[in-house]
Amino acid sequence: MITTEQVIEALKYVDDPDLKKDLVTLNMIKDVKVEGKNVSFTVVLTTPACPMKDMIHNACVNAIKHYVDKEALVDVTMTSNVTQAKQNKDSLAGVKNIIAIASGKGGVGKSTVASNLAVSLAKQGAKVGLIDADIYGPSMPIMFDVLNEKPAMTQIDGKNKMLPVESYGVKILSIGFFADPSQAIIWRGPMATKALNQLCFDAHWGDLDYLFIDLPPGTGDIPMSLAASVPITGAVIVTTPQQVALSDARKGAAMFKNENINIPLLGIVENMAWFTPAELPNNKYYIFGKGGAQQLSEEFNVPLLAQVPIIQSICESGDAGSPAALQNDTLQAIIFMDAAKKLAQTIAMANAKEIAVTA
Repeated sequence: MITTEQVIEALKYVDDPDLKKDLVTLNMIKDVKVEGKNVSFTVVLTTPACPMKDMIHNACVNAIKHYVDKEALVDVTMTSNVTQAKQNKDSLAGVKNIIAIASGKGGVGKSTVASNLAVSLAKQGAKVGLIDADIYGPSMPIMFDVLNEKPAMTQIDGKNKMLPVESYGVKILSIGFFADPSQAIIWRGPMATKALNQLCFDAHWGDLDYLFIDLPPGTGDIPMSLAASVPITGAVIVTTPQQVALSDARKGAAMFKNENINIPLLGIVENMAWFTPAELPNNKYYIFGKGGAQQLSEEFNVPLLAQVPIIQSICESGDAGSPAALQNDTLQAIIFMDAAKKLAQTIAMANAKEIAVTA
């Protein structure tokens, strides 16, 4: 007869590839049940977007069959509990990880990357929010097809709070919900910073695994104020291969590494990496240069999360209010999904290290 103890002992031979410890030691095995040769248990991953999910599943099945009984019928339920290292207070108490999406200059596709990363994680089952902090050029209401929506209000502990607008499984707040789209927002730095704080703290976000903040380009008031007021898990830098963009991206990355800000870099995304004509599907034309983002990732010792080619439908889908990540099985959807998985993996590893240090 198979015993629960045998199952647990066998699963000690299955390691988490990132955390370098076995699943039992990491307390990732739950609800072990044995009935004759039927074995069932749950594996609790650190993110629903784990890129190693299938590999871990197969390793668990193989461990039971190899170390316990080759005729065992193994049923593995894969679930997740997203980790967090920094404790948020008050309005952001239910938010586990806050990710800033930044760029050194405008026009590199930062908002496109932010929207598609958010949608990709939501598709994996994560609870995701997105703050459009590009106060002077809000674009998320258009990209999520909610241009005419207005956040509702609710009372939490006697205080009025905004309820984010939801689209494609993502909770969204943007200054664009409150401003006339045909009028320019002419605000000095303190007013813009105050508006961002309201989007962060005067909202009822509920429980979120990941909250993305789409920052304005550059290294001005808003990124610095955000770093001082919000416990950011880390930042992602978006750039193009063009040397001018890379130079500005390097400055943006250096800002987060500054000792007065000290926000970890989670990775680099290279947008407009190459162009492939439809009639020449095997050709890649590096219109804006080649290899710059890879060099930048090596310079700052962070992952290159994705290289996104120039694809017309990425722009068109954003304009149509339907992010490209929703287009299942297309090249662009696969690229953004892989980038989201790598980002979630990087966050889980960073959290594990920080938790270990503070334990």
